[in-house]
Amino acid sequence: MLEELSDQEKERRHKLEKIKTLGIDPYPAEAFSTTHSCYQVRHSFDDGQADLWQGVRLAGRLMSIRDMGKAIFAELMDQSGRLQIYLRRDDLTPPERPWFFDTFVKKLLDIGDIVGVEGFVFRTRMGEVTLHVQSLTMLCKALRPLPIVKVDEKGQVHDAFTDPEKRQRMRYVDLLVNPGVREVFLQRTAIIRAMREFFDSHGCLEVETPILQPIPGGAAARPFITHHNALDIPLYLRIANELYLKRLIAGGFERVYEFAKDFRNEGIDRTHNPEFTMLEIYIAYKDYYWMMDFVEELLEHVVQKVFGTTTILYGGHQLSFRRPFQRLTFREALLRYAGIDFLESTEEQLRSFCRSHGLNHEPSMGRGKLIDEIFSALCEPHFVQPTFIMDYPVEMSPLCKRHRQNPALAERFELMITGKEIANAYSELNDPIDQLERFREQALLKERGDDEAMFIDYDFVRALEFGMPPTAGMGIGIDRLVMILTGQNSVQEVLLFPQLRPEAKAGS
Repeated sequence: MLEELSDQEKERRHKLEKIKTLGIDPYPAEAFSTTHSCYQVRHSFDDGQADLWQGVRLAGRLMSIRDMGKAIFAELMDQSGRLQIYLRRDDLTPPERPWFFDTFVKKLLDIGDIVGVEGFVFRTRMGEVTLHVQSLTMLCKALRPLPIVKVDEKGQVHDAFTDPEKRQRMRYVDLLVNPGVREVFLQRTAIIRAMREFFDSHGCLEVETPILQPIPGGAAARPFITHHNALDIPLYLRIANELYLKRLIAGGFERVYEFAKDFRNEGIDRTHNPEFTMLEIYIAYKDYYWMMDFVEELLEHVVQKVFGTTTILYGGHQLSFRRPFQRLTFREALLRYAGIDFLESTEEQLRSFCRSHGLNHEPSMGRGKLIDEIFSALCEPHFVQPTFIMDYPVEMSPLCKRHRQNPALAERFELMITGKEIANAYSELNDPIDQLERFREQALLKERGDDEAMFIDYDFVRALEFGMPPTAGMGIGIDRLVMILTGQNSVQEVLLFPQLRPEAKAGS
């Protein structure tokens, strides 16, 4: 809902009408072709070849305007950065439009307006590479003023647009006025591109699997539910793509991966958003030991390629992504940091432990959920450097192969960084009889009230009955990984449009 107009907004609308009366279209349909970006001009201009820098065409947003009387210095910003431009009355006062400079350029253009300019490049006496504008085209009149940004001598940013919720709600403004925000999202793209290149170089096939699913499988999470009218059936937004990717392994593909949008109907905090990006990859004829080596190689490659180093500063910690990473079993971690041995503890003893430590212990929670609660609260914060936690309780891993040496454990690891789970991987369960029994155990938990317990997916069991080769599978939470690698303190800062409460209506 549009709020009441401010005085500045009323003035801009008044200017809009004046622009129209001059015969200038403030929102023209014609394309404006550019020859360069602002970055290219700033970093490629050669004073010795200035004659080659004629007829340069740029398009972008005016970010500052300094009126010098018969001339104006302004800053033009496009996606690549900013460039100074110089507008002179003598150049922008054609005989057929004698009012163009004094009336239109000086009085009707505002910071935030989008223009196309053409001219030649020169260097000012202060050494600033500048475009001398010989023609200017109006491309879009901005009806709202941008927040004023100031950067002090220490490089600290002071502006009227620092409130996190407002920034995330109006990311389009955040990207324009807050230095560094755009760079985070450019780095996010570079991280994902580097991962794709790594997988492709290892013979992996990128695939797509359904977002709308009849059964929300592959993870323990509460799903979003909708209804398909034509089929008259409930459908769920996927909580994971695991079971479909493993169907492809059963179908004969041996190396598949997907960058998937997943959806979980859960709370929102600095490490959770209901909609998130997950990378999942499955490699036939491998196990979780092989996958640990693969993940180490992947992350070392990505960090080195994107940032030019294997060390990242995050939260005051120097994180090293150079191989090998630390490895610790789940049992060792619980004994060291919680003082409890889950292999020797009954469900009631685990519940009593949670009760005495002020941890969640609802009646619907089984052994797996109770153990997970203890581990999350008492162990995870200790794992700052990249650390593999191995050999989870089988109750926590219904899709994972039992450990080859101890059936009470699962061949599973999680990669922890700065106290957060970043990756989760298994030697995948390919025994259809065992898998069906695990699903049935999940169904019993659902009957106890655990609304995150898994559904029984009989079609997936059928796929396993046709035979799925031994497989290593792994998922990486892309948002959390990007959050750490770019030094942000919440996943909302690495999502262009995170989920927020509806905006309060004006006057409410």
